Amino acid sequence: MKKLTSLLLLVLLVLSGCSKKDDSSVSKAEKKEIYRLNYAVFFPASHLQAQTAEAWAEEVGKRTDGQVQITLFHGGTLTKAAQTYEAVVSGVADIGMSVFAYTRGRFPLLEGLDLPVGYPDGVTATRIANELVQKYKPEELSDVHVLYIHAHGPGILASRKEIRSFGDITSMKIRATGLSAKIVSALDGTPISMSQGDTYESLQKGVVDATFCPVETLKGWKQGEVIDYVVDSKSIGYTTTMFVVMNKAKWEALPENLQSIMTDVSEEWIFKQGEAWDESDRQGEAFVKDLGKTFVSLNDDDNKALVEAMAPVYAEYEAATAEKGLPGEAFLNDLQDMLK
Repeated sequence: MKKLTSLLLLVLLVLSGCSKKDDSSVSKAEKKEIYRLNYAVFFPASHLQAQTAEAWAEEVGKRTDGQVQITLFHGGTLTKAAQTYEAVVSGVADIGMSVFAYTRGRFPLLEGLDLPVGYPDGVTATRIANELVQKYKPEELSDVHVLYIHAHGPGILASRKEIRSFGDITSMKIRATGLSAKIVSALDGTPISMSQGDTYESLQKGVVDATFCPVETLKGWKQGEVIDYVVDSKSIGYTTTMFVVMNKAKWEALPENLQSIMTDVSEEWIFKQGEAWDESDRQGEAFVKDLGKTFVSLNDDDNKALVEAMAPVYAEYEAATAEKGLPGEAFLNDLQDMLK
């Protein structure tokens, strides 16, 4: 009996040891490191671009089985729009979305993306921007990891004052950022730089007479409420290019499989973000029409005058980039060839 009892105790001890060993190995196999990242987005949470960014973050979380968890901070709550890029560089923000043009001079080669070359829609502008960044790999983006770029559809002129012809634009105070400010100067207007977040009140109070913007802005930022005329200036349709970039150290800390997943999702979102801009434009146009605002089409002579007025803008960009040893002329030629 004693021998039987001893044998049973021995078996139990062995089984107990195996169980602990198995539990330990299972625990190690199941345990995965979680990477929690913050994401600064300057758009308000209600804006379609913010919602598309949210969908990107959710898709990354889904495909990484929750290993990458991204929390969005909308509307400049983590960092202001103009400081977002530097916030990503410094690590205040792990990921950031904002506008290159908010820091003029910081991205001299990429300023060419915003030139008034006559972009037809947001998908085209977004695709071209990503292709050119991939081709030229500009040094000005070397301090971050680029996830993807996106850009809105053709900018138009929205005004509190009546505009019926090219000459009516002269001497107007027009909200513009980056190269769109040079567009205003070329049209003999007065450019006033400010973020989209400040534009509603400035239009409302008459600080500016008009704004250059994509049609979507008139709904997304409610600016359609404080303008009366929407002028079709697509003959010089420009875009405003935006970045989605990640802190370099945070990117390099991710395992290669997670980097690969984020890259794949970002490539898919190039089209999704561009299409979101076009959908926003459709919604913006409908919003302004419902408000009863006036849409103005310029005649052929006025459109020709608009295009001819942009020649100095192109020349200035090419000269400025050449002075810095940058291939601005080739960059612009590629851009125009892609549009063709």
